Amino acid sequence: TLAIAIIALIIGLIIVGIITRSVSKVMQKGNVDDSLRPFLLSLLGALLKIMLVISIAGMIGFEMTSFIAILGAAGLAIGMALSGTLQNFAGGVMILIFKPFKVGDVIDAQGYVGGVEEIQIFNTILTTRGNKTMIIPNGGLATGSMTNFSTEATRRVDWTVGIGYGDDVDKAKEVISNLLSQDERILKDPAVFVAVSELA
Repeated sequence: TLAIAIIALIIGLIIVGIITRSVSKVMQKGNVDDSLRPFLLSLLGALLKIMLVISIAGMIGFEMTSFIAILGAAGLAIGMALSGTLQNFAGGVMILIFKPFKVGDVIDAQGYVGGVEEIQIFNTILTTRGNKTMIIPNGGLATGSMTNFSTEATRRVDWTVGIGYGDDVDKAKEVISNLLSQDERILKDPAVFVAVSELA
């Protein structure tokens, strides 16, 4: 019976792999959001493996009601031990449901600025402007403040230019305005605004 259960386990794992790969292909053809795909595949794989383990336990001879009760108690103990991990899991679900950001967006969150490469079950992966990979837990991302630079099509950028007390303020404003008007990257509408911010 044990040998049969081991064979069934191996075959079951192969079938789980086939199912997850097939679902992945279906999602790609169905243009499922890149943010959602890895999360759903991970969740599907975990659920199928849990079902497989329960089925194998029944084949070996475990009484299912007792096994499920033991599994439930173990799940409670693990849940209490991994409360932070479960918070990250819940955060991942919230992010994927409400979509404050998606793969490809540039965000400022938890003290890091970068492009969203992947949203996983427990973590979100960013690539910073310095080409560093940052792995941020989803719990903090879902509950903390965040700036999404990719939500709006246009953004205002502020520059501070210092000049001396003896310099001509009007001339400085004219030179800055001319430089900005010659730069093709700067929009004409809304127009640029040059003003004195402080006498430092």
